[in-house]
Amino acid sequence: MRATIEHLEKIVSNYTRRLEAIPEEEYIKKPRPEKWSKKEILGHLIDSAQNNIRRFVVAQYEDIPRIGYDQDKWVALADYQHYPTDDLIKLWKLLNLHICRVLTGISPEMALRKCAMGNMQQYTIEWLAADYCNHLLHHLHQILELEPIAYP
Repeated sequence: MRATIEHLEKIVSNYTRRLEAIPEEEYIKKPRPEKWSKKEILGHLIDSAQNNIRRFVVAQYEDIPRIGYDQDKWVALADYQHYPTDDLIKLWKLLNLHICRVLTGISPEMALRKCAMGNMQQYTIEWLAADYCNHLLHHLHQILELEPIAYP
């Protein structure tokens, strides 16, 4: 789990400044009306962080909790398109630093406890934390228009 925590800390450190450097005009552009803008993708990452915090905590005291969410509804209802971009970046950073703190407190035994996703597939906290980093990088590369990183 230590390697995953260090990886997440490095992602936050390396990508925060890059996110701050994107002009507002770029954040609000939607490639197509039904597609998310960069601002909405960042909002999705905030929602993902919140839901994963819940998974990492609840799976430690409940047996295989089911924690899923409708990502399109969350993005639409949070209205990230009209949210101040600087606040979104700060919130994204703070939530991810909080995830690092939560993960640091998880014992090796607890890291093996499971959580069910919305599709009812069960994963260990340890697997979810590593997968969270991959998901994060996938979307950060979309926002920053970097080489795509495949994510299922």
